[in-house]
Amino acid sequence: MTKDTIKEEALRVFTESADAVKNLTNRINADFVDAVKVITDSKKVVVSGVGKSGIIAKKIVATFNSIGIKSVFLHPVEALHGDLGIVEEGDCAILLSKSGTTDEIVNIAPYLKQRSLTIISIVGNTKSYLAALSDYVLDGSVSKEACPHNLAPTTSTTVTLVIGDALAVCSMKYSNMTQKEFARNHPKGQLGKNLTVKVRDVMHKNSQLPLINLNESFKASLIKISEKGLGCVCVIDENSKFKGIITDGDVRRALQNCDDIRELSVKDVMTTDPISVSPEKFLGEALSIMENRRSQISVLPVLELEKCIGIIRIHDIIKSSV
Repeated sequence: MTKDTIKEEALRVFTESADAVKNLTNRINADFVDAVKVITDSKKVVVSGVGKSGIIAKKIVATFNSIGIKSVFLHPVEALHGDLGIVEEGDCAILLSKSGTTDEIVNIAPYLKQRSLTIISIVGNTKSYLAALSDYVLDGSVSKEACPHNLAPTTSTTVTLVIGDALAVCSMKYSNMTQKEFARNHPKGQLGKNLTVKVRDVMHKNSQLPLINLNESFKASLIKISEKGLGCVCVIDENSKFKGIITDGDVRRALQNCDDIRELSVKDVMTTDPISVSPEKFLGEALSIMENRRSQISVLPVLELEKCIGIIRIHDIIKSSV
């Protein structure tokens, strides 16, 4: 098999998978809308599948849990040997089956019905036995698998996963979930820190803060930058009010534009009225201020009542998530 043949095969898989997902746009019907409402209003979502569908079911469970919708994976075989005990009245079930006749899934459906669960099925055959047992049927059919023999679940599992993602995202919208609520389930990592930790919590302050008077020499600012090691120095007046900042970038520009820096003062080099941030802003907002610019910046002065009370660097935001 040549390199070109491999590329052609990969392109075919990508194209067929993308086309299958695109075809889902015609299947957003009343059952889908009602399924979203049921999922959002249920005590818990029980998701089940076997084989590759079981793996997709576990991912759907993980997504629901991450957005605050309680969800569990129910193995269809273990369910009939005691695991049905996890099912409660007020739950709903999402059952996955390409054929809609998978024995293990079909076998647990009646027992879920006995416990008054609303059943949502994602099936490749909407005329199947499982579809007939379901309260809401979501069409996950595909014309063929991306597998060259049309056997291995490939395109069908992709489509099922996308339907699961759509159910989750729509449930977030339906329940008016906020970023703050989402962050409560993601306390670790950059995502959680961006939405829960404030600038005040990670900024450099007090003795760490590089400050210099407006009337000092440029050389003095270089010494202060080296001494504090934050890549900048904040400029203040005799009343300790913030007047500007000198960053590493300002230093480089000064050295490029002036052959003799001995006569330069802080006033000659500093950036006046630079972008700053409040100590009460969340890290995500500070990061956005730094990045959403034509020329990105890596350090922000933290101001309160016209005074510089801290410095926050992009490195501090990233480090806080580790």
